[in-house]
Amino acid sequence: MSQDSRRLESRQAEKFEVRRAELAAAALATLSEFGYARTSLREIAQKSGFSHGVFHYYFRDKVELITYCVREYKLACVGHYDAVTSNATSAEQVRLAFAAALSASARDDAPMHRLWYDLRNQSMFADDFQADVTEVDISLETMIWTVVSCYAAFHNTEIALPRRTVYALFDGMFQQCLLDIHTGSADALATLQQGVWQVLPRLLVGFGSTDMA
Repeated sequence: MSQDSRRLESRQAEKFEVRRAELAAAALATLSEFGYARTSLREIAQKSGFSHGVFHYYFRDKVELITYCVREYKLACVGHYDAVTSNATSAEQVRLAFAAALSASARDDAPMHRLWYDLRNQSMFADDFQADVTEVDISLETMIWTVVSCYAAFHNTEIALPRRTVYALFDGMFQQCLLDIHTGSADALATLQQGVWQVLPRLLVGFGSTDMA
């Protein structure tokens, strides 16, 4: 293959991925509003302004479209938490920034997060989702562990619980916050922040000493 042919092939591949990203972004509003089970590819096309045929050209089915949407969105969300650790100069800054970031994400992107939990639940019944869900889940677990590790480092101690347990604690609090938001609880975000403030120090070896907060 000539160099010109390789460049042409590369440009075509880039255009294809750009178009897929555009279609996925257009589909997110419908998917996050109605969820996986209640939305067909035809309905997504109708509400997004693109033809059914266009979606089928870039995505073989609804499963591929939804997993693409959620994977790209959640992986981008993980990057938003980098500032929690990179800008922190104390354990208290980590605690406050992490609680604020989780709360803001639950407030601003609740429909998208609900779609993620919908898809994760579906993965227990459909093998098509498992690889993508596992990839996203690992990235979220790593993000949580990085934040808690940074918090522990400022206290010169270690994390007392296993990595998966730590992830499950924060994931559970976050999902409960989404449920509370969905049912109209006025205290959902405040409860999430307070939970993060209370849980973080309890995850560390030596919790209970006078200088640990």
